[in-house]
Amino acid sequence: MTKYRESKAALTSKTYNRNKIEESTENIYEALSIIAKRSQQINLDIKKELHEKLEEFATHNDSLEEIFENKEQIEVSRFYERLPKPHAMAVEEWLNDKIYSRHTDEPKA
Repeated sequence: MTKYRESKAALTSKTYNRNKIEESTENIYEALSIIAKRSQQINLDIKKELHEKLEEFATHNDSLEEIFENKEQIEVSRFYERLPKPHAMAVEEWLNDKIYSRHTDEPKA
């Protein structure tokens, strides 16, 4: 997850150059499909890590006692809320040539 923490992706909406996005595939739809798949991978990685960290704070009692707020748990949640969105990270990776893609119907080189 450390690589996501160091992401330079935009935290707000940003307009991208369409030509730059489709440059390596020469097809905007193919490029967006690859970016979308990578975004889903990033989202799953972040979600998994967040749940693992929050599980450390979980109390496993079956009683209906009042649930108290844990400061560390709140800080962990806030940290993940401040991360760039997965789609922004995926676009940034795509534009920096950090995503490898190939057609599955092509033989491996």
